[in-house]
Amino acid sequence: MTAEEGREQSAAPTGEAPEPSTLTAWLAHLEGLHPRGQAGIELGLERVLRVKEALAQEPACPVITVGGTNGKGSTCAYLEAVYSFAGYRVGCYTSPHLLVYNERVRVDRLPVDDRALCEAFARVEAARLASGGIALTYFEFGTLAALEVFRAREVEVIILEVGLGGRLDAVNCYDASCAVVTSIALDHTDWLGPTRTTIGFEKAGIYRAGKPAICADPDPPPSLIEHALAIGADLHLIGRDFGYFGDRQQWTFWGRHGLRRGGLANPALRGACQMRNASAALAAIELLRSQLPASMQAVRRGLVDFQLPGRFQVLPGRPVVVLDVAHNPQAVVGLVDNLGDMGFFARTIAVVGMLADKDIAGSLAPLAGRVDLWLLADLDLPRGASAAFLADVVTAATLGGHVECLASPSLAFQRSVKLAGENDRIVVFGSFYTVAAAMHSMQNGR
Repeated sequence: MTAEEGREQSAAPTGEAPEPSTLTAWLAHLEGLHPRGQAGIELGLERVLRVKEALAQEPACPVITVGGTNGKGSTCAYLEAVYSFAGYRVGCYTSPHLLVYNERVRVDRLPVDDRALCEAFARVEAARLASGGIALTYFEFGTLAALEVFRAREVEVIILEVGLGGRLDAVNCYDASCAVVTSIALDHTDWLGPTRTTIGFEKAGIYRAGKPAICADPDPPPSLIEHALAIGADLHLIGRDFGYFGDRQQWTFWGRHGLRRGGLANPALRGACQMRNASAALAAIELLRSQLPASMQAVRRGLVDFQLPGRFQVLPGRPVVVLDVAHNPQAVVGLVDNLGDMGFFARTIAVVGMLADKDIAGSLAPLAGRVDLWLLADLDLPRGASAAFLADVVTAATLGGHVECLASPSLAFQRSVKLAGENDRIVVFGSFYTVAAAMHSMQNGR
C-alpha cells in the first residue's frame, strides 16, 4: 500500500475547513479523522453502523463477503471475473491497494475514477457529520464510500473483502448472502488472539444464520464450526461438502449431491492454495445459482482470464522478478512451493521489508538455504521493522546467504536490479508496502 500525500491548505470564508476537492485531499482528510490515522486499527462496528444507518445503506443485490488469513484477494478476483463474464455488473471492494487507492473499489473489473470516489466520500462525510462527527477509521470511511459507489452504479452483485478478522471488521456491517473463509492461520494476533481457535472464531463472525457459509481451510478450528452451527449457518467445508481433484492439465470441482464441474483449466494463479481458493469461489457460485445464474463458459473464463498483481506475479524478462505480498508463515510456505516449481536459477536475491508486528522469524524460516543474497529494507512506517532487525533474524536462524541492509524497499529493489545477472531471479516479498515500492521503482525506470 502506498502512503497518500497532500492536504487542503485553504480555509473557507466562515473559518471552517473546506470540503476536499481532489482524491488526494480526501485521502489526507480520512487519515486525519481518527487518532490512529491511516494505518490505525480500531475494531468494532458501532461507529460504522451509525453512519451506515444515516446513509440508509441496504444493498439491494446479493453480497458475498470473503475473509481469511490468506487467499482473500484471489478468491474475490475469481468471483469478480466469473460474475463479470456471466454478464452481471459487479462491484468489488478489496484492500489494501498497491499503487493507487482506486484499486480498492472496482466496477466491472475496473477501478472507479477519482470523481466517483470523491462524490462517495462527500456523501459519507455528510452522514458522518450528521451523526455527531464520528471519528471513523480510514478503512471504515472507505468501506462506506465503496458501498455508495456501488449503489450509484446500480451493481447486481457485491463482493467484499474483509480487512482484518471478520466479526468486528467494517464490511461485516453488511449481511452476506454468502460468506467465505479461505484459511485460518496465525496473523494479527494482537487483535484476533494468539491461537487458531480465537482467530477462527473471529473469522466465522461473517457467517449468517440460514445463509451459505463456506470454509476452504482443510483443517478448520472447531471454534469456526461451532459458531457456524450455533447461529444456524449453512456450513460447507472443503473436503466434506465440496472440493476438487485433477492434475496439472485440468481439474474437476465437486459438491454436494453428486455435483461435478469437470474440464476446468487450472487457475491463472499458481499454487495448491489457489485450487482451494478457486474451489471456494465455485462453491459460492453454485450455492447462489438461484439468485445469480452463471454459465460454465463464464466459470471457465473467470478462472483463467484475470491478473492479480503481487500474488506470485512473475514478470517477463531477465532477470526474472517475482512479486508476492506474502507476509506470514502460511503465505511464505506457498511462495516457497511456487519458487521450487520455477526451475533453475543461478542465484536467488530476496528483497524483503516487513511490519514489526508480523511473525518475522516464522515467515523467513521457510526460505532457509534458498536465498543467496538478502537485501533487507527498513519500512519507514509506525509499524515497520528495521532492516537491522530483519538481518538479526536471518543471522540468528542461520538461513544462509549474504545479507545487506538498505534504507527503503525502493533502494533494496534498485540494488537487486544492479546486482542480478540475467540468469538470476529477484523475489520481492514481505509486505504490500514492499511490493508497491518495487512496482513504483519499475514504473519510474529505476
